[in-house]
Amino acid sequence: MEGQAPARKAAVVVRNRQEPAAGDADGAPGISTSPPGGLLDVLAVGAVVLDRRGRIVLWSPQAEELFGYPAEEALGRHAAPLLVPQEHLDAVLRLFDEVVREGRDWAGSFPVRCKDGSTRVLEFRTMRLHDDQGADYALGLVTDRTTLRQVERDLAFSGRLVEQSPMGIAVLDNRLRYVSVNPTLSRLDGVGAEQHLGQTVHEVLPPGHARDAERVMRYVLETGEPVIDREVLGGQTRAGTGRAWSVSVFRLEDPGGRPLGLTVSVTDITERHRAARQAEQARWRLSHLADASVRIGTTLDLEQTARELAQVAVPDLADIAAVDVLDAAVRDQPVRIPEEETAAFRALALATGYPTLAADAADPPGQVAHYGPERLVTRCVATARPVAVPNVRGEDLLRIARDEHAAALLDRAGVHSYLAVPLIARGEVLGALDLKRARNPKPFDHDDTVLAWELAGRAAVCIDNARLYRHQHDIALTLQRSMLPTTATTSDRLRVASRYQPAGAHNEIGGDWFDVLELGDGCTALVVGDVMGSGINAAATMGRLRTATQTLTRLALCPSEVLRHLDGITTDLDPHFATCLYAVHDPARHHCRIASAGHLPPVLVPARGEPRLVEPPTGAPLGTGVHSYGTVTVGLEPGDRLVLYTDGLVETRHDDIGDRLQALLRTLRDEPSPDRCTVEGLERTCDHLLRTLRHPGNHDDVALLVMTPCEEQAAEGDAGRGSRRRRT
Repeated sequence: MEGQAPARKAAVVVRNRQEPAAGDADGAPGISTSPPGGLLDVLAVGAVVLDRRGRIVLWSPQAEELFGYPAEEALGRHAAPLLVPQEHLDAVLRLFDEVVREGRDWAGSFPVRCKDGSTRVLEFRTMRLHDDQGADYALGLVTDRTTLRQVERDLAFSGRLVEQSPMGIAVLDNRLRYVSVNPTLSRLDGVGAEQHLGQTVHEVLPPGHARDAERVMRYVLETGEPVIDREVLGGQTRAGTGRAWSVSVFRLEDPGGRPLGLTVSVTDITERHRAARQAEQARWRLSHLADASVRIGTTLDLEQTARELAQVAVPDLADIAAVDVLDAAVRDQPVRIPEEETAAFRALALATGYPTLAADAADPPGQVAHYGPERLVTRCVATARPVAVPNVRGEDLLRIARDEHAAALLDRAGVHSYLAVPLIARGEVLGALDLKRARNPKPFDHDDTVLAWELAGRAAVCIDNARLYRHQHDIALTLQRSMLPTTATTSDRLRVASRYQPAGAHNEIGGDWFDVLELGDGCTALVVGDVMGSGINAAATMGRLRTATQTLTRLALCPSEVLRHLDGITTDLDPHFATCLYAVHDPARHHCRIASAGHLPPVLVPARGEPRLVEPPTGAPLGTGVHSYGTVTVGLEPGDRLVLYTDGLVETRHDDIGDRLQALLRTLRDEPSPDRCTVEGLERTCDHLLRTLRHPGNHDDVALLVMTPCEEQAAEGDAGRGSRRRRT
């Protein structure tokens, strides 16, 4: 016996509250110390033992709390007279006889009298005991009935809640083995309740999900921090595939904080997830369309608009995007293409999400290609319907690419899905948006087709506007250029250089003009003007004003009178506002008379001295009906230059006009000096001014006129004046 003591002692292990002990929730054998606050502590179960005569021989501390009598006052006394009210005494004595003498167990409740005189209903469990001498005793286990009923209700509620919950619920021990599951969880993962019990997550869940689940569970078990509403997607279970779940994991602890295991709740959110995905896709489509509305149609340039459409489609919608417009639409001809005929396309734009051979397979922008009815893009524009090939095969590439070599390039680039949607504006098919996927593994689906259709519809209107604008622009340009002199003519009185530039990179036509008109008395009229607005109306108004100016010049009116008559004429035109600078050079008197109708001042560049602005009396623009203009006279000797211009030369959107006029003076002052007054020098001055002052992307056209008197004519004028003085 002595040799067995150490082994027996070694089997008795007591751990502290922070350590998992043998015999704990894991079910391993051994002894463990439970912290206070457990279920028995909540119930405060008291123990009372009576001998055969009904005397109290054992009185636990919990009995003291329940009845109020300390042990020294209860032990040795008869229980019935001490604890039982008189009206229940006979019934209690009968129960005592049944337990002690007949050996019947009894469970129930009855009221007892406490030391403070109150009556309290307690719950009893009674049974007969025997000692080693053969004596009989009655053991009573007692607790407060109200507390017991509350615990019973809580347990019943918890059990029914778990059993009938629409969520799958499982309880796992510290070794992550299932100890309890509800029916819902069995339905969700397709594993029966009995098959869960005792199994680990690796034995129930698919390998990929089991690894993730174990990692999360161990984290919660170690830290006590719950994981709530973790979304698990695309899992495979015995119940099916392609599902989505919301999973929450909580650690279970005893009152002392010792981990007892985990509870896991699982909710099937497949429909909610699908609806969320659809809503997210809808939001993405709206966002993409909103972005397209901002990015497409920023200009009225046809090629730029096509490039913007292609760039919007890449890379979110396609890996390769091309915009092809029917050549007839570009040339403003009828564009109806029967299904059995060949179509001529002009490639306008190409965009790729990354460097790819597919770009080499596309038609270069600007090139016109003819495609037969077997081509998918031809079918698209002929039927005015999208053409989609979700999964491209070898024979499909021959109907997509322009030739066999291009088809081979698309094949090497990995193109696997194709979509073409027509560009339709105002009921007319203009061309097609051509989309391909190679790196993106997803084939084009219905949602992609809807988005591409909406993008193409919005972009088609912008493309049509650009196409119509180009047509109108060409008309206006032709009209305006027919009304402008090709160059200002140099005469024996003046050397002149001139320039006209349309607005910005898109050659927008405005109403700027210039004129050099010979007068009958040896003088020369110089005119620059600017009709407000742009387009064909402005060009037409400019032509009418130029014709009226030429007519008024023949009447030998002073500059202010010419402007007064032009003001009245402009009032009846549309647009009916314009600025104008009218100057008359008199070589005999070596001066210029200048009048201004709201125009920027010309610049006098003396042969010796600093350039300066010549500011005539302020006059209102033409068309206001003011009819009041003044004239200023400025000396102009051979070697001097006079620069007349419209506001497109100097004005910008962000700079003060005074600063820009000073920049004009600096540019003329710092101009290289050789041969300034020759025709070639004047031409260089025009180019220098435009190159230095004209801002890229300027949204206004510009007319520029630079002149200088000829020395020979000036000498003849001086001689004539000398003869007149001698005759006088």
